[in-house]
Amino acid sequence: MTTLKDIMTETVDTCSPVDNVYEAAVKMKEQNVGAIPICQERQLLGMITDRDIVVRGVAEKRPNSSSLEELMSDHLFTATPDMEVGEAAKLMAENQIRRLPVVEGNQLVGIVSLGDLAIHTSTEHNAAIALTEISERPEYHH
Repeated sequence: MTTLKDIMTETVDTCSPVDNVYEAAVKMKEQNVGAIPICQERQLLGMITDRDIVVRGVAEKRPNSSSLEELMSDHLFTATPDMEVGEAAKLMAENQIRRLPVVEGNQLVGIVSLGDLAIHTSTEHNAAIALTEISERPEYHH
């Protein structure tokens, strides 16, 4: 049985809610990521994605100095390190999630992406199912 603890990325860079859009965008570029968790002392408060920056920021003509709290998604689906990979893939597919924060007692301990599912041979089928489900629906979350 493979759990998220076995495949999750444990070293996750975060931003705080008072950081601004420009700082998050630079961090995304430097880290080559499309989403950054928003935390206060490792407590997960939300996520900011490159899509959030475009749709809620640029398209609404908000300045780059806008706080992340104004643009972040705060209705999050999360997982625990002991969740089975198949269960996580199902959760991601059903809710169109490309990145799933992993928490223990409200504290961010890692993140799992579709890419993480795909690179582990035992989870290729789960990743394919999740990706198909996410790609077929017009809605999009974090």
